[in-house]
Amino acid sequence: MPQLDTSTWLLTITLMILSLFCIYQSKMINQTMITIPPQDKKHTQPATRLPWETKWTKIYLPHSSPLLS
Repeated sequence: MPQLDTSTWLLTITLMILSLFCIYQSKMINQTMITIPPQDKKHTQPATRLPWETKWTKIYLPHSSPLLS
């Protein structure tokens, strides 16, 4: 039974990876990239009024209330 010649495998695999990289790059160079316009630096208020108050309120749980003696 003849032996399998593996001396060219490294060259074959290397060239295959290189060619796949070149094909990928040639496909990607024709793609158009989406550009995101820069946002204004000033903060804009929402157009609608929110139904809740804008200040923060603290809710006290029964476990955090002081002990009654």
